[in-house]
Amino acid sequence: MTTTTSQQELFRFLEDRFACAQACTECARTCALRASLLDPDGPKRQEAARRAGILCAEVCEATCQVLSHQLGQNERGIRAQLEWCRDVCLECADAFDGCPGAETAAKTCRECAQACTDFIATLR
Repeated sequence: MTTTTSQQELFRFLEDRFACAQACTECARTCALRASLLDPDGPKRQEAARRAGILCAEVCEATCQVLSHQLGQNERGIRAQLEWCRDVCLECADAFDGCPGAETAAKTCRECAQACTDFIATLR
């Protein structure tokens, strides 16, 4: 492997890491906003979506923090965080599917889950 190839791989890795962190940030913001719009005393399905949105915002924020730290982190820990984020985002998207007006939030959750999946694929 040449130095240029290894530099290109590093740049690609960093770009993928940044894209995932950016998707997590957007998802956290969107979920927090959507959850704040749902009535905590509303129908059971709406309450479940509100709780899912709050959890998703917290997990996405934590994932972004993990991705924003140094590169020398434990790869197993990063993978576990990404897998957790992906799973929570998909569950949240499913919960938002049942709420009128939450289509964009559900789409954002699915995009974040895909970004996590894509970044997991770059890990060894």
